[in-house]
Amino acid sequence: MDGSGEVAMLKDDKIEDLARMYQLLGRVKGGHDLMRTVLSTLVRDTGKAVVEDPENQDKQNSYVQALLDLKDKHDNILSKAFYNDKNFQHTLNQAFEYFINLNNRSPEYISLFIDEKLRKGLKGAGEDEVERTLDKVMTLFRFIQEKDVFEKYYKQHLAKRLLLNRSVSDDAERSMISKLKTECGYQFTSKLEGMFTDMKLSADTMEAFKNYVQNHDQNLLGGIDLSVHILTTGYWPTQNIPKCILPAEINKCCEVFRKFYLGNHNGRRLTWQTNMGTADLKAHFGSKRHELSVSTYQMVVLLQFNNDNKISFKELAATTGISGPDLKRNLLTLSCTKYKILNKEPSGKTVEEGDSFAFNDKFRSKLFRVKVMAVVQKETEKERSATQEKIDEDRKHMYVPICSICRVLTQVSGKD
Repeated sequence: MDGSGEVAMLKDDKIEDLARMYQLLGRVKGGHDLMRTVLSTLVRDTGKAVVEDPENQDKQNSYVQALLDLKDKHDNILSKAFYNDKNFQHTLNQAFEYFINLNNRSPEYISLFIDEKLRKGLKGAGEDEVERTLDKVMTLFRFIQEKDVFEKYYKQHLAKRLLLNRSVSDDAERSMISKLKTECGYQFTSKLEGMFTDMKLSADTMEAFKNYVQNHDQNLLGGIDLSVHILTTGYWPTQNIPKCILPAEINKCCEVFRKFYLGNHNGRRLTWQTNMGTADLKAHFGSKRHELSVSTYQMVVLLQFNNDNKISFKELAATTGISGPDLKRNLLTLSCTKYKILNKEPSGKTVEEGDSFAFNDKFRSKLFRVKVMAVVQKETEKERSATQEKIDEDRKHMYVPICSICRVLTQVSGKD
């Protein structure tokens, strides 16, 4: 009959009717098994439709929120209609694990959803609300089979939140890591915890560096306020990037810090990750003055206009040493978005190698401090393939033939 039966009750949240069905069929042999079969089929089909919905593709917030809403709905039914029956719970868990892993980007989307929440989504929320949100996301995390993929993306997102000071709360960050540690063990979160340790040690190092500068010469840095994060190789998602050509005044500051740091730590090596830094610049636009908050790459580009009013893309590439894709992305931010610090010729919404750029002295903003956000580009297929290759490389060290283990054990025990 259309509009009746267990499927209709589940779709329409008929809690009382489902509870009566559960109690009635519990008296019949195999009754609950039949109910669980119907429940599994419906949840799998519903979840599969959510995962494969084109509207949710490349939209991690709507994708994950739809999964959370589906989980809340069936958790409510499980609690009030099926009395938290463990067999029904197991059926639901199997169904969710099935359709969540149909999309190989589920680990990335869940990490991006957490990133959004920990950057601004939980701002102003109470401690209890934060815990509830993180607990809900953890229910989805448990269903992911490729947890190492999640770890790779989560480490990248956490690094940006820590280095750019965009995290809404250190307590929320540590709470999330604690939940991951409880779920997956110490080894899973050791690098994440190492990142927090580095941040603490960096703060102590910078305090010592300031005292070092004051004791030697107040003008040692040429009036530049330098702040450095010391990142331990292996903890952070650092990259082997082409060396950016820093301006002379910045290079001088870097050398001062290098001398200080290596003087206190023998046998260590410093490598500058210029793609992960930020800078504050004082800029004059005619009679108007602004303070610009930019990335290190954007700072290097803008300082070139202290000497020339108009510079071509190829000239900027040669004088800055910034790779083509990164240079295009940063020039796009400076010339084609809300804050047009530079004028581009010819005009357009993309940056090409034949373009040229000029300083826009007519730039105005109501704000004195202007934060120039970098254009966020989604991970390309090439970048995603590179990420997957790193994951596959890490997995090679995780697979040990079971026969080898058995052979070692038998040799130790003295048995053949």
